[in-house]
Amino acid sequence: MTQIEAESPTTAGPQRYVHLAQVRYADLDPQQHVNNVRMLTYLEDARVGFLHFGIGDGRPDAFGATVVARQEADYVAPLLPRTDPVRVELWVTEVRNASFSMSYEILDDERVYLRAKTVLVGFDVATQSARRLNDAERALLNKYS
Repeated sequence: MTQIEAESPTTAGPQRYVHLAQVRYADLDPQQHVNNVRMLTYLEDARVGFLHFGIGDGRPDAFGATVVARQEADYVAPLLPRTDPVRVELWVTEVRNASFSMSYEILDDERVYLRAKTVLVGFDVATQSARRLNDAERALLNKYS
């Protein structure tokens, strides 16, 4: 389930894409909180939803292929088992000729659990190499920057 919000409870600013992530039993580690790798999976789920359904008026082909070039995360607080989903909010922080950056927060109404940043590069599947972003892709990204 996804939605679009103009502001977040933590920060006013660029338009944010919101993805709701449900914590599953399989996401927990021996310390009984969501495993750090699973938190990155929540980011991936939000990013895929954003790129393939969120920014192109629901058209899954609105944005070409990308690959992750860099990802960094700050784990702010442990995410414990819960019945309510958490929000994964993302927004675009930089758009370049062949790459773009996104920032994220995993949060609820009371706290932020994770802050992260990902650099993505346009990718040509046929040649298995980087490609430049086209004008339409840059225009879609700029709506969220």
